[in-house]
Amino acid sequence: MGQSPFLQSIESFMRVRRYSRRTITSYLYWIKYFIVFNNKQHPSKLGDVDIERFLTYLAVERGVSAATQSIALNAIVFVKKKVLEEAVGDLKAFSKSSRQRKLPVVLTQTEVSALLEQLSGRTKLMISLLYGSGLRRIELVRLRVKDIDFDLCQVQVWYGKGGKHRLVTLAPELISALKQQIRYVNELLDGDRENNNYMGVWLSDALSRKYPNARYQIGWQYLFPASRLSIDPESNKLR
Repeated sequence: MGQSPFLQSIESFMRVRRYSRRTITSYLYWIKYFIVFNNKQHPSKLGDVDIERFLTYLAVERGVSAATQSIALNAIVFVKKKVLEEAVGDLKAFSKSSRQRKLPVVLTQTEVSALLEQLSGRTKLMISLLYGSGLRRIELVRLRVKDIDFDLCQVQVWYGKGGKHRLVTLAPELISALKQQIRYVNELLDGDRENNNYMGVWLSDALSRKYPNARYQIGWQYLFPASRLSIDPESNKLR
């Protein structure tokens, strides 16, 4: 079953304003959950008491973490303020989640080496980059070929956590494998360009206008592209 017209309008609202796909998916999930929880009433008919009751349910009945409860709150406040242009109160009368975050499991260098020995090929390269350059998973899959600086042994990370850019080190041991990966990406690009419907890699509107041919250039291709072409849901173009 597809989305309701209301949720579709929220998705369009967020896409136009360039919210990330992860944020859109997350917000739509919690907004829909909020509506279903309140017997499928439209958010415009629901007030602060209903929001607080929902947040209390998440903490007490669902046992979600404080971070998850906060995301749900942000999604509901977003739809009330930004989409419906309605005021939201202080929202203090709800039970806050007391579930503590788990401490991260940190592997020793010996354990990391043992793990990498079990891997091979592209998977090993990706995991090695995560470990060696301190990348987050989403940062890894967003890397473009041009973000790898072999001369200075650096990796450029764009729009990381908090929308910030940064430079991280590149382990010299990975240079040979990365150059082989780029040759593989170039072969994929050559094959993709033989498809008359192929519209190039995704670029933001601003970049597309500034560099109209960049979507076909090797430097702008994803370093770890998908295994097949797909339809861009925003433009309905093959990418």
